[in-house]
Amino acid sequence: MLQGIIDRFEGEIAVVEMEGTEMKDFPKSALPRDAKIGDVLIINGDEITISNENTKRLRKEIDDLMDELFED
Repeated sequence: MLQGIIDRFEGEIAVVEMEGTEMKDFPKSALPRDAKIGDVLIINGDEITISNENTKRLRKEIDDLMDELFED
């Protein structure tokens, strides 16, 4: 089982950062229909699912960093 984060979409391709090391292309059709940039994916063979818990945690970490960066 692998984990990745959707970095961007290029046409019908999803570019996914795999566990912080490499970028890998997946057809958008292989992803869940509601997948969006920043979602954390769990890749288990041919099955790709969104990890809502990890996505929520990652978004909170990013929000916290942004808050720190823009503190007065």
